[in-house]
Amino acid sequence: MPLLEVIQTRHVSASIRLTDSTALLVDQYAAFIKAPADNVVEESLKHVFAKDRDFQEYLKSPEAQRITPTLRVRRANANDGAEASPKKPVSTASSASQTPAVVAGSRA
Repeated sequence: MPLLEVIQTRHVSASIRLTDSTALLVDQYAAFIKAPADNVVEESLKHVFAKDRDFQEYLKSPEAQRITPTLRVRRANANDGAEASPKKPVSTASSASQTPAVVAGSRA
């Protein structure tokens, strides 16, 4: 019997838009817990999904299986295991207007 169990997880890279203030909070929380920002987003979403009872009921419905995907997932080439372009840092400078910041989220 093996001593370790290795669980393979499929990760994707997706682009999302956040306001400057939310992007700053993600970066600040990542620094606070000493983890990558991707992990903050991943674990935050898992937490919300698990705690929302109405959403858990919705997931059991046939309607949940017929959604139209809106998340922009970047597909890697079939023979390319790495992302096509390196991640760029998110600018967290505050501005007078709340313009959306684009954050590339890859779960590695």
